[in-house]
Amino acid sequence: MKKKLQLLVVTFTILISVNVKADTIINSELNLNNPDVRKCLMEASNYDGWKLASTYLDSNENLVFIFLKGNDKKIYISK
Repeated sequence: MKKKLQLLVVTFTILISVNVKADTIINSELNLNNPDVRKCLMEASNYDGWKLASTYLDSNENLVFIFLKGNDKKIYISK
């Protein structure tokens, strides 16, 4: 009985840790240097409930947008 209880606890712990992990989506297919693309990305993301968390230039001078929704994260990197 003790072994079954331990197995149940371990299974439950693994299940919780898998469900808590956030999804990160990285997309580098968009030309973020185009202002029309940036505008569409902002409008579509807002409509779907994503909030802009950060915008910056990385060390390679690529424009980076980070959107958050709950525990999920979307990262868009310019070409």
